[in-house]
Amino acid sequence: MNYRNIFNTISLILKYIAVLMLIPCICSIIFKEWNAYQPFIIASAVSFLLSTILKDRSGNEDLNKINKGETLATVLFSWIIFALISAIPYLYYGLTPINALFESFSGVTTTGATVLTDFSLYPKTMFFWRSFSQWLGGMGILVLFIAILPQFAIAGRQMFFAESPGASSTESKLTPRIRQTAAALWSIYFILTFLEIIILKWMGMPLFDSICNSFSTVANGGFSPAADSIMQYGDPKYFWTIALFMFLAGTNFALQYKIYVKRNFMALFKDYEFKLYFFTVFIFTILITIVLVTLNMYDVKKAIESALFQVISIITTTGFYTVDYDQWNLRAKLILFILMFCGASIGSASGGLKLLRLIFIFKYLKRQVAKIFHPNGVYPIKINRVIINEDIVRQMISFVIFYYTIFALTAVLLTFIEENTIVGISSAIASLGNIGPGFGSIGPTCNFSGMQNISKIICMINMLVGRLELIPFLALLHPDFWSFKKIKNLPKNK
Repeated sequence: MNYRNIFNTISLILKYIAVLMLIPCICSIIFKEWNAYQPFIIASAVSFLLSTILKDRSGNEDLNKINKGETLATVLFSWIIFALISAIPYLYYGLTPINALFESFSGVTTTGATVLTDFSLYPKTMFFWRSFSQWLGGMGILVLFIAILPQFAIAGRQMFFAESPGASSTESKLTPRIRQTAAALWSIYFILTFLEIIILKWMGMPLFDSICNSFSTVANGGFSPAADSIMQYGDPKYFWTIALFMFLAGTNFALQYKIYVKRNFMALFKDYEFKLYFFTVFIFTILITIVLVTLNMYDVKKAIESALFQVISIITTTGFYTVDYDQWNLRAKLILFILMFCGASIGSASGGLKLLRLIFIFKYLKRQVAKIFHPNGVYPIKINRVIINEDIVRQMISFVIFYYTIFALTAVLLTFIEENTIVGISSAIASLGNIGPGFGSIGPTCNFSGMQNISKIICMINMLVGRLELIPFLALLHPDFWSFKKIKNLPKNK
């Protein structure tokens, strides 16, 4: 790999991250929190300084010469550096280095797990940054830069799919150019966020809370300025509104583009994954409602409201809560635990394995059973009436195997370190699936502050692996990833 290509690309990205780090300063001015802007000025300066250091001064700055391996390295290192810079404000507000990094990684990867114990200790500017960092990470920080920067004319396509490897070919076909596609997806993302802010404010939620909760909702993130998440607001009208936007954020944005912009309403009913997504939410809501009503925990209305919100929150990996579901019956918690292994739609803001991959695994197993009786038969795997290429079949299988392997390994490690099976298993899937809260001492009304530092580091790695969907990390295992070309000296101008 050519390290100059990597450094040049990261340098450009860092320059614009420096600009983004200044946005919370507006919040500190509005709320007259005159000391709250300082860490963001520092973080911005650090980002700009790193950008200057990494910039190639030889004049050889064609970003479109970057190859696939260099793209994977760029995406991986960009996210790590972004998370490190994002941790600077948390250090300023008194968090330990590990806790600051944990909160930062949880934010930019839209996980929503927190180590904060007393929300009254922190200014509104910090809570704005928590939600804003999730909003940036929800659609993808690099997808944003692809949308607005003309420098990524060709390399943008590789970066788009490297950062969002779950994106299907339908995204690339939305518009003729990848930059227009990125802009189209971000426009849907922005419009959903704006609509939710307006609706929540109209319903009576304070404007600041409306903005922060909308950022986290549409990002499927889960950070809220309220210590008890959405439960603190206590009004069902907020629950239903946020549940709706969580569901939309968990729907493929390319599919929404076809509906909203191209007026192709039939695309919704033809999409196999969306139909499974809708019916999964419906069936699991019914199951939990039956359990809650049978046990006389809630009346029917409250049971439906609580079950639906938590099912949508878990399957979209948002992590908001309106009740302490850790107090539910074991059967109800088991249903939620199963949902943690699903995720919502490919091409959405949600984390997790994604339903399309589960559809694929089912069809693959069905094909293997058929081959037992008809070994010479040809059984192509089709999704949405499209035959899946055998190379993609192998990639899908590899992805699922690695996903569950990482979950199993980290679950064992976390259980061993924390000496608690429930915490170990739930923290492993909650971090790898970018869900946020788990069960037990890391349940919805608790936090991750009591975990060992080494456990927090493992969870941070899981968060990043889950957000980037393994691919850049699998590249780390190949020796070519660490093979850098020697750069010959450029000829001097006469």
